[in-house]
Amino acid sequence: MLAMTEPLNQLEVWCEGKEWCPITSTTSLIGKKWHPVIIHRLLKHGPSGFNELKEAVDGISSKVLSDSLEDLENKQLVSREIVNEKPVRVQYSLTQYGESLQPVIFEMRDWGMEYLAPAEDAESSTV
Repeated sequence: MLAMTEPLNQLEVWCEGKEWCPITSTTSLIGKKWHPVIIHRLLKHGPSGFNELKEAVDGISSKVLSDSLEDLENKQLVSREIVNEKPVRVQYSLTQYGESLQPVIFEMRDWGMEYLAPAEDAESSTV
């Protein structure tokens, strides 16, 4: 479970429109295709190296994973730490903001397990 040592300051996220919308703003942080999956894998497995994450996120290319991790780092949801310099080894982990998404990500997982099933083929898929 999430153990925060101190309250987090709110992240400032710009939202287009007449009123600020927390749903749209949250979606802008985690709404890209692979972001929730990466966050889920880090919640499930803890800090991971790039290759570990690539294995855990089935179907993602190295380029997309690299870009996604950079984006999540810029959004303060993932941190990147060099743990060995020769050879260079980088480890990714969730920040407190990223960890605070646990209930959202787990609810997405649980909803999917309850209401979704693998499609027989692409034509029968709803997505």
